[in-house]
Amino acid sequence: MSQDRTLHHFPLDPASRQVRLVLGEKRLAFAEVQVRYWERPKDFTRLNPSGMTPVLVEGAGDDALVLCESRAILDYLEEAHPEPALLGREAAERAEARRLITWFDRKFEYEVGGYILHEKMEKRLLGLGAPELANLRQGREGLKIHLGYIEGLLQAREWLAGRRLSLADFAAAAHLSVIDYLGDVPWADFPAAKTWYMKLKSRPAFRPILMDRWAGLAPAKHYDDLDF
Repeated sequence: MSQDRTLHHFPLDPASRQVRLVLGEKRLAFAEVQVRYWERPKDFTRLNPSGMTPVLVEGAGDDALVLCESRAILDYLEEAHPEPALLGREAAERAEARRLITWFDRKFEYEVGGYILHEKMEKRLLGLGAPELANLRQGREGLKIHLGYIEGLLQAREWLAGRRLSLADFAAAAHLSVIDYLGDVPWADFPAAKTWYMKLKSRPAFRPILMDRWAGLAPAKHYDDLDF
């Protein structure tokens, strides 16, 4: 029941979105608490000393299970709720899915999100002034390189890690969806990536993501359009 499972998250956080997408895909009901993590609220840092979202709490009281950081939460969900399987049925598929999750959480975040999200989102949330155009250009150039990589994968595969939808697709979509919220993804130049993303946007698990809004940060006009 949703009251026995609570996700503490920030709506425009790619790590939080990965967990929300997987909870939705596995049809696991949950309550949600939106966290302004940059303010380091005491109730939240008691759950996760790092102060970073997401945190998933299962159960209540002294017996509650507190799960911190997206990768640990995703591993737990895959083990505790194995259907539908989102890491693949074969060892090679699972290895490729894990490789790509790391690719997006580390390499994509460093080369793309770290520039675009910091300049266009985090600076506004923290009151740090106007975006640095040079950093935005760096992030956008990196984005094109990564979209080209996704295009190459999709020329040989139906989904990023192989024949089946996997956590790799949700990891990539979570990162890209926040940048798409800000209007910075050049979808027209990458048709295979666009078709793949349209398929993901059409899944029921994606609907809450498309409904996200944050005061002072309006989404791009096409953000929630399934036929963009």
